[in-house]
Amino acid sequence: MQPVFDIVINHGEVFDGSGDSRGICHLGIRDGRVIKISDQPLPADSATHYYDATGKWVTPGFIETHSHYDAEVIAAPALKESVRHGVTTVMIGSCSISMVNAQPEDCSDLFTRVEAVPRELVLPVLEKRKRWKNAAGYRGFYEQHPLGPNLGSFIGHSDLRVAVMGLERATSDVKPSEQELQRMEQFLEEALDAGCVGLSLMTTRLDKVDGDRAWSRPLPSTYARWNEFKRLFAVLRRRNGVMQGAPDAVKKVNVLRFLWQAHGLFRRPMKCSMLTALDLKSNPWLNVVTRLSGFLANRILRGNFRWQTLPAPFTVYLSGLNVNAFEEFASGELLRDYKDEDAMYAKVDDPAFRKLFKKHVNALFTKGLWHRDFSDCWVVDCPDASLIGKNFEEIGARDGKDAVDAYFDLAVQYRNALRWKTNYGNHRPDVVRKLLASPHTHVGFADSGAHLESIAQYNFPLRLLKYVRDAELEGVPFISVAEGVQQVTSDLADWFGLSAGHIAKGARADVVIVDPEGLTEELDDVHWAPMPIEDAEIQRIVKRNDDAVTATIINGRVAWDRENGFDPALGEAQAFGRYLPGNQVLPRACVGVPAAQGGVL
Repeated sequence: MQPVFDIVINHGEVFDGSGDSRGICHLGIRDGRVIKISDQPLPADSATHYYDATGKWVTPGFIETHSHYDAEVIAAPALKESVRHGVTTVMIGSCSISMVNAQPEDCSDLFTRVEAVPRELVLPVLEKRKRWKNAAGYRGFYEQHPLGPNLGSFIGHSDLRVAVMGLERATSDVKPSEQELQRMEQFLEEALDAGCVGLSLMTTRLDKVDGDRAWSRPLPSTYARWNEFKRLFAVLRRRNGVMQGAPDAVKKVNVLRFLWQAHGLFRRPMKCSMLTALDLKSNPWLNVVTRLSGFLANRILRGNFRWQTLPAPFTVYLSGLNVNAFEEFASGELLRDYKDEDAMYAKVDDPAFRKLFKKHVNALFTKGLWHRDFSDCWVVDCPDASLIGKNFEEIGARDGKDAVDAYFDLAVQYRNALRWKTNYGNHRPDVVRKLLASPHTHVGFADSGAHLESIAQYNFPLRLLKYVRDAELEGVPFISVAEGVQQVTSDLADWFGLSAGHIAKGARADVVIVDPEGLTEELDDVHWAPMPIEDAEIQRIVKRNDDAVTATIINGRVAWDRENGFDPALGEAQAFGRYLPGNQVLPRACVGVPAAQGGVL
């Protein structure tokens, strides 16, 4: 007899994304769909794959709404580091950077330095694979691509700007002409037509362009005047698209403009997803400000505004002088502007430069993400093993130097062989729990696919569930397990407009089996792992604890399980992920049409 089901999962506690537990249920999956949710166990021999989920949680597949997988998904679409942690849907095109309209070299130069992925690997991939020139072709590529997880996308404002103005003009103070503004509006309309959920933009000038043509200039989106944004926002508001953005990381004042743009007083609110709600060491009150501003935007101004938050300690790993946070102050920015590594390391041997650097490090009013406290910067790897586990202030005290001199001397001596880490924030679990419990935050930020040697948050949904479970075990719950599952599944899918995030009869079977006993401190352990790009392979850091996920099922097929590893077809065959268009974006034809005729005024 043929099996009745492709997959049976029995005896698991099912959290279907509704915010409640369905209790112990039994699932039958066939032809990519959940076809049975039963109160009684299903026969184990009625399925090709059988899982006894006793003591485990069965949840919808997790969703990452802020990744930078734009390059990796083209070259290695399995996205295994996310899949092994239960992520079944990812979104790309964040932070104004997408690969829709601009030419391959432009897309590469916008992406590689900002996201710390080698240009020499990304550019050849784009030159070989990127044959599309518009949003329809972009979607067409992914509909034929052997995706691992499902894929949704923003269109990036820097992408639009460069496609219309060219890279050099787009990274200058030249104002776009009326014709160019109209072309940007048209490209945005076409992207929404093709399924993009909205527009991403950037106003912080810390991230810089790669390549020879506009080296070290801020991203094109940061050169836009507010009138340019407002014209694009009008398209988003009219069509119910999402704006994803970031306020100025140093001055932060323009966040008020974004809050006002989100308002829904006497008009349709514009859906806004903003970076980022964190408990920063550099600004211990920022978490309060973000939660209050969310309340103001949503409750007082009747908007639809969410801060993105990270459910994990924000710990960053760095090599030598390769520190993106140096962009936050003038002398550090000067170092980052050097293309020649020898010249950069020679610069920090200059006593006058060191004096200026120390002055800027100690300045109070330019602090962004980084706290600039060298006593909280710890050596994790070094040819001199005696330094491992020490911070730069301790090393300086031992050698009769201040902490900055100790750091610079070691960086000059060992360069990138000096690996060190620092924690930017999310260091106070009680504050993180408040951020996670806020109705004005979203838990979908991880930056997967970027900052390969610095950030390793691929397992962020599991880290959220660890916060929830730990609080319950401590007797101080802040949200339930069901609500925690909802935050990384249906809460994101429903808000962004993606057909995902739920377990229901007839729904696509994107399902994860989580072992709560595996939600241990090992979730924060950092490892090196290979990242494939075409025929090359580079190393990246990841956080990994394979005890936490028993199986990840995408489109009704087991993509990964603890016993058998990855399905060999993952990333090779069109059997897993799908391109997910934004299902809440209004068609152009319906906007302005009376509701009685199927439109929206």
